[in-house]
Parts: sequence; C-alpha cells; structure tokens
Amino acid sequence: MPTNASPQFTKAQGKFLNAKNDEERLIFLDEMLREAPKHKSSENLLANLRTRRKRLETQIKKSKKAGKTSRVGIKKEDMQIVIVGKTNSGKSSLLNSLTNAGSKISYASFSTNSPKIGMMYSDGTGIQIIENPAIESEYYDRGITHTTDIILILINSLEEIKEIEGLVGNEGRKKIIVFNKSDLLNENEKRKIQSTLQSKKYNFSIISSLTGEGLEELKEKLFGSFEKLRIYTKEPGKEKSKRPIILEPGATPRDVAEKILKGFSQKVRETKIWGPSSKFSGQIVGLKHKLKDLDVVEFKTR
Repeated sequence: MPTNASPQFTKAQGKFLNAKNDEERLIFLDEMLREAPKHKSSENLLANLRTRRKRLETQIKKSKKAGKTSRVGIKKEDMQIVIVGKTNSGKSSLLNSLTNAGSKISYASFSTNSPKIGMMYSDGTGIQIIENPAIESEYYDRGITHTTDIILILINSLEEIKEIEGLVGNEGRKKIIVFNKSDLLNENEKRKIQSTLQSKKYNFSIISSLTGEGLEELKEKLFGSFEKLRIYTKEPGKEKSKRPIILEPGATPRDVAEKILKGFSQKVRETKIWGPSSKFSGQIVGLKHKLKDLDVVEFKTR
C-alpha cells in the first residue's frame, strides 16, 4: 500500500484484487488512479498503475478479438497444489525446482501473466503444481486457487502472510507457508523466523529455490499433506504398476476397478491384495474391502 493512501484508494484496490474479470479490473484500476496520492514519492506508484492499465487494455482487446475469456482452462489432476505469492517472490524458480515445468524466470515485476503448470513425481506418484500469477496483479486466477487441494503460500517476509491470506480468503483449503530466499538470511534470522511460525502453529518450510536448501524436506511435506490413497494394481504373474491410482480415503477394490474402466467391477470374479490392509500376502477379499495407502490390488475377470 502506498504512503498516505486514502481510504478511497484502499477500497478501490480491494475491489480491483477481487474483481471477477478483466473488464471489472479496468474499472477499479481507473478508480485507483483517480484516488492515488499525487506527490513526488508516489510517482513510481502512478507509473506502475498506468503500465498495468495499458497492459490490461491490451489483454481485453486480444480476448475480445479471439472471442475468448482471459482465463486458461486447466484440467485438474488427482493431486494439485497452487503456488500463490506476490510478484518477485520466487514462484517461477520454485516451480522449476519442484517440477519439470521449465517456467521462464524474470526479475521484472508482474512478468507471469498466465498460470504455469508442472508435475512433481515421487515413486510414480505425480502432483500437479501450478504457479498462479502474482496475487496483486490483474492476471491472478482466483478460480484455480479456490478449487485446488493445497495452497502453497510463498513469502519473503513474515508480514506478507496475513496480507496474502486475506486476499486468498478462507475457503477451507489446506495451506502451507513457504519462506523463500533463506540464502539471504543468517542462522540467527532463520531461527527467529522458524520460532515465530511455530508459535503461530503454521504448517511451514524455510527454503532457498536458488541454493536448494530445504527443497527435499518441502517435497516430503507436500507428498505427506494429501489425505489420499495410492493404490497400485497388478496383473496375475506380473509386477505391480509403476504408477498408483489415486483415491479418496475409504476406497474399495470396486472403486479401483471403476477408475480403471467404468463398468469393469462387474467383470471381476476374484480380488487379491498385498500391503497394509491385508492380513497376509495375496489375501482374497471382496469388492467392498477397505483399502489402505500403498496397497496392491490384483483382479481376475470372468
């Protein structure tokens, strides 16, 4: 927020950040320009707002010409995380460190104008990770954040947490705070940040996407944060599948069969399981048996 910002400017900024489409954003951006302080120290703010307005106008014209909305359609995978943060917080670097995305990294403000997607794998399990454009930009996609499984809030200072949480809203999604750029901190500063986050009972990690510090621990935390079942399948006489089927807790062999192919459960005449939910290897169970994480299921058909 700029120095000496009026209540009218703050209100217009809130409307802009919560606008539903680019046309609304343009209206509230004009309101911000009208209400912005006009003095020497606000010159950078005004220049930034005018640049945003020009960019937004161009985007609206392109969208109208193409007959499309400015939103990008993304097919949601079984497990999804969205990275949310302010401009230049290191979202693209983190996405590249965790996934195969190869997202372009820029030190210019608001350089990401559409969501970027990557996949993170461990033992055959894939998590879709999406970098949302800066939360204070006109390109930020609230819809993706509101439908994801986990929100990864990327920060460079403790003060950013409440600001970002206020903009994200309380939609009941699991949140993980990730303090980036730990390479710029000394050990005493790291201890203080860790102590503060622990005292506030945040689920958090402290990392550096530049040096790789804390990234392996973050990956383990991300995979452990999903309340999902990873169920492997196998054919008689063969090894288990390399990639598991992802299901909700309480899933049964019937659910596994139906995820393989709709109606497939009706063709199953025998089911064997190995793993945490079995009493012994190769136990024969019914289709209503409650599975556990990392179980292996084998079907014989009629």
